[in-house]
Amino acid sequence: MSDAHEEHETLIKTPQQLIAVVVLSFVVFVGLGVLVAQYVSSGYKGASNPDPEVVSRAIQPVAQLALGEPEAKGPKTGEQIYKGACAACHDAGMAGAPKLGDSGAWASRIATGLDALVKSAINGKGAMPAKGGNASLSDDEITRAVAYMGNKSGASFAEPKVADAAEAPAADAAAAPAAPVEAAAIAAPAYEEKK
Repeated sequence: MSDAHEEHETLIKTPQQLIAVVVLSFVVFVGLGVLVAQYVSSGYKGASNPDPEVVSRAIQPVAQLALGEPEAKGPKTGEQIYKGACAACHDAGMAGAPKLGDSGAWASRIATGLDALVKSAINGKGAMPAKGGNASLSDDEITRAVAYMGNKSGASFAEPKVADAAEAPAADAAAAPAAPVEAAAIAAPAYEEKK
């Protein structure tokens, strides 16, 4: 019977051994926690006095949504429109957008003609939103941008002329909506004080 009893004995035989094992276990777990905390917090902290311009460029989002007034008024060339609305996707070839200057990618599109390309750009196609995501662009501006991109990629489209500066403000004034009513006048009506 003593042989069977010896098989089930534990390594800890005295209370002092039990206390030593508990203390060592605690020390090992706390030590591991300290080591992990040191490892996690010892990473690169960055410059001690960073340039605000560098920081703002580093954290700038890929795309921006600007609510409010559209960008500068007046007619724009195809290149200006491309740089402002189209370059974000067509320079990098994002989501299947043909890269500017890639004759192979543009060949089948150019074969459909300027009108078909302009229609696709105005209505949107695939991942490209209508008017390239800039609803303030006119159909003529979209046509200029499409002609610019096509011509840079091997086409010979006639880019529509930019309207004269004197004609553009008159057209903008005719198309401009009425001035918005002041929100303060609507939100807080004036009350007269009773005497």
